[in-house]
Amino acid sequence: MTKFESSVKQIAYPVEDVYRNISDLSNLERVRDRVPEDKVKDFAFDSDTVSINVAPVGQLKLRIVEREENKCVKFETEQSPLPFNVWIQVLPVTETTSKMKVTVKADIPFMLKGMVSGPLQDGVEKIADALSQIPFV
Repeated sequence: MTKFESSVKQIAYPVEDVYRNISDLSNLERVRDRVPEDKVKDFAFDSDTVSINVAPVGQLKLRIVEREENKCVKFETEQSPLPFNVWIQVLPVTETTSKMKVTVKADIPFMLKGMVSGPLQDGVEKIADALSQIPFV
């Protein structure tokens, strides 16, 4: 498994608010309008799963497999060309702020590693950036 980590993002909301929002995927409804329709199609979700079609990757479906209150939410792929896991870690900084990091572990065949590692790292950073800008109220 190859590991990709975002930089640590500072968030201007308490850890409880951030965790509550990332641990229930139905909260994605609030940010649906921010999803770039030219890059993501068939965006669907419920409280435990999210499904998207991303060109040129194809259909992806992720399910929450573990929740550790006010600390971490772990996802696994249910549908993907390459199996991978995602962890969103969140920790308190103060009573009103927190920090977040996104980690992806992907099972990338050796022959594809050089081609997909850069775009995957960039994607992990973009996901972390997008998550850090959500209003977690």
